[in-house]
Amino acid sequence: MSRIGKRPILIPDKVSVTINGSHVTVKGPKGTLERTLPERIIIEQEGNTINVVRADESRVARERHGLCRTLISNMVEGVSKGFEKRLDIQGVGYRAQAQGGTKITLNVGYSKPVEMPMPAGVQVSVENNTQVIVSGINKEEVGNTAAKIREVRPPEPYKGKGIRYQGEFVRRKAGKTGKK
Repeated sequence: MSRIGKRPILIPDKVSVTINGSHVTVKGPKGTLERTLPERIIIEQEGNTINVVRADESRVARERHGLCRTLISNMVEGVSKGFEKRLDIQGVGYRAQAQGGTKITLNVGYSKPVEMPMPAGVQVSVENNTQVIVSGINKEEVGNTAAKIREVRPPEPYKGKGIRYQGEFVRRKAGKTGKK
């Protein structure tokens, strides 16, 4: 049995969950999220807890049991607290600039600045021109957006220049040695 799938999901105050078959809607102070979960998974709400149960012991049901529990848990956490990813920009002259929270401009060593629009529901802010904060209620969208920003200029191993997640370790390599 899935250890993650067995754990109940606690619903905090100010969050309401509506279950209609395999369609789950979660409303909270930060917004609303909806998701249709795969078949062979049963969602049961008892008071302020949600339990995710398999309909049968098939391979597909076992594979999706923990996944569905985690997806619902992330929805509940997103509408109550929200999610955030932080990125650091390292390099001489490298900087970022947020424009209205819906667009970011990156100057990371290319001949022209890179402009990236943010998807709906994801906000971006910049601190000190080198720290980018991506936030929103959907964990999947926040993570994908942060990964796309990092993809513009991933950190390179020789000088360490580029965009990296905060706290990410980049293994450094030694450069060439000169002739003797």
